[in-house]
Amino acid sequence: MNKLRYPIGKFECPEVITSTHIENWISDIEELPLKISNLVSGFTEKQLETSYRDGGWTARQVIHHIHDSHHNGYIRFKWALTEETPVIKAYNEQLWAELFDTKTAPIHLSLDLLTALHAKWVYFLKGLSDSDLNKAFIHPEGNIAISLREDIGIYAWHGNHHLAHLKIIAQL
Repeated sequence: MNKLRYPIGKFECPEVITSTHIENWISDIEELPLKISNLVSGFTEKQLETSYRDGGWTARQVIHHIHDSHHNGYIRFKWALTEETPVIKAYNEQLWAELFDTKTAPIHLSLDLLTALHAKWVYFLKGLSDSDLNKAFIHPEGNIAISLREDIGIYAWHGNHHLAHLKIIAQL
């Protein structure tokens, strides 16, 4: 069950985040929309309504979730750069996944938004200085500070994590 829940494992942040880590993570973020689109372009309605594990989200919910999450992530980066270590607004991912649009909307709506969002986000990320990357926000769940440097890795992992879920569905 844990292998289905975390098919690529949980995110493990390196003790020292190098410029190579940052470049690789930004590359993962840049490539994600096309990888997802290529993978799911031939999904049937049945596959879109299939979950990658018992109790997990359907492919449609996963796709809409990725956009919702990454949209929030992009905004968190902006807050961290324009406010002094802000406490970000968390959201209930499970409840968002149960909303009617996440459960029924055509996937192209989120795929199109994800493509545009990631293009702008990658442009933004590539322009960040070392000083910018050290800025942080506070996540209210656990009251922990997360640097932008680390958050790039978290979002690169997050995209690949859910891409792996979609690959599981593609193989069913």
